Amino acid sequence: MVPRLCGASPRINTGDLGVNTQAIAIGRQHMAQMRLIWISALAFVLVLAQALVAQARPDSFADLAEKISPAVVNITTSTVVAGRTGPQGIVPEGSPFEDFFNEFQNRQGDGDKPRRTSALGSGFVISEDGYVVTNNHVIDGADEILIEFFSGEELPAKVVGKDANTDIALLKVESDKPLSFVSFGDSDTARVGDWVLAMGNPLGQGFSVSSGIVSARNRALSGSYDDYIQTDAAINRGNSGGPLFNMDGDVVGVNTAILSPNGGSIGIGFSMASNVVTKVVDQLKEYGETRRGWLGVRIQNVSEDMVDAIEGLETAEGAMITDVPEGPALEAGMLAGDVILSFDGQNVSDVRGLVRVVGNTEVGSTVRVTVLRDGKTQTLKVTLGRREAAEGTAGNNGSSEAPVEKQADKMILGLTVGPLTDALRGELGIDSNMSGLVVKDVDEMSAAYEKGLRAGDVLTEASQQKLTSVADLEDRISEAKEAGRKSLLLLVRRAGEPRFVALNIQE
Repeated sequence: MVPRLCGASPRINTGDLGVNTQAIAIGRQHMAQMRLIWISALAFVLVLAQALVAQARPDSFADLAEKISPAVVNITTSTVVAGRTGPQGIVPEGSPFEDFFNEFQNRQGDGDKPRRTSALGSGFVISEDGYVVTNNHVIDGADEILIEFFSGEELPAKVVGKDANTDIALLKVESDKPLSFVSFGDSDTARVGDWVLAMGNPLGQGFSVSSGIVSARNRALSGSYDDYIQTDAAINRGNSGGPLFNMDGDVVGVNTAILSPNGGSIGIGFSMASNVVTKVVDQLKEYGETRRGWLGVRIQNVSEDMVDAIEGLETAEGAMITDVPEGPALEAGMLAGDVILSFDGQNVSDVRGLVRVVGNTEVGSTVRVTVLRDGKTQTLKVTLGRREAAEGTAGNNGSSEAPVEKQADKMILGLTVGPLTDALRGELGIDSNMSGLVVKDVDEMSAAYEKGLRAGDVLTEASQQKLTSVADLEDRISEAKEAGRKSLLLLVRRAGEPRFVALNIQE
């Protein structure tokens, strides 16, 4: 019998089991060290990756500039302008000093002889047979256009076509040899932060290149078809019409405008997106002019306060029709008060988006347009006309109404309104077919005044129903309240131009 010691734990011979506690501790320490090494290595890799990304910017733009420079051109235009024909307001016509000033001016120069003025700009060649793109404002009104190439060669150019809406012009030069040219890229792939190069003839100093990044996308300045890329690449006077390149050497924009308090670059330049330019250039090349689709409606954006006033409208999106003159929309059955939700399968978020998608649609094509009317959606088929042919025309969709009885003016929703009489039509210059209520005064403390309503405005509809009397307006207000609506939608016309305004009707 083996004696056992009381209170003592039996000794285990771990060596017999192949395990050593000291070895385990060393192993654990080794594993911890290995983890630390791996973490350090991973951190190093991440830092290295960041450094490599930072080095993605080329050390130099020289190779790219050398590749694309032969396709960039300087443009010089000249125009004959009328000379001075008199004292130009220095003295009144018929003054005894008139002859004296005429004689003085003639001694100082050419008198009333025509003189030639010149202007400078930029452009770029887009085909080996000599098509050149520039801004319309660079060549507008010019009777002579001279293209100077990077090599120093000069060739005269003729205008193929121009488009004032996008400020794009297409020129053509004749050369006995193929010309270096550049291609358009996809401007939709340009991201904020991407590197870009601007090339041109700034301030008449000759060929110049500047670098920057895409600062913003989808900028609008003043046109219906604007889609500008904003860049901080230096753009100055003389750069107009020049190309904005991506790092692949493709043109993603045409340098058009700058925002500047002093006329020089402050890092806010605008280039018309290439995806807009290519459509214009293709049409100018084929037709010598643009051919944009035309729907034939007057529209406005849907505001937040209109959502509650329009049955079935859930968000402030779409384009509200304020008027339907004679044209494709009228023939398709569209009505004032309809909200256009989609056009040819594309959702409509606002007026700008609708104008652009309609303009880019082929003239004569038939498309489906979904509208919201009386709380329900309807899909109409519209065959588009041509915008250029319709510009400058105006239609009147008003209907002749029976004369209204004499009624007293009344203050409603901060507006003093009364019936529209023949006398008021003549005084306000309103079409004889228009019916409605005339605003005679507006409470300056009212919401109506804040929304821009003024004396002389005409209310033609309320809740998308025609108004012929004060009682009609009161009925529409009552109906809206009974339906639980907070706002009433009014169609307001000022100088014949319509717009919708939503007024709060809650007490």
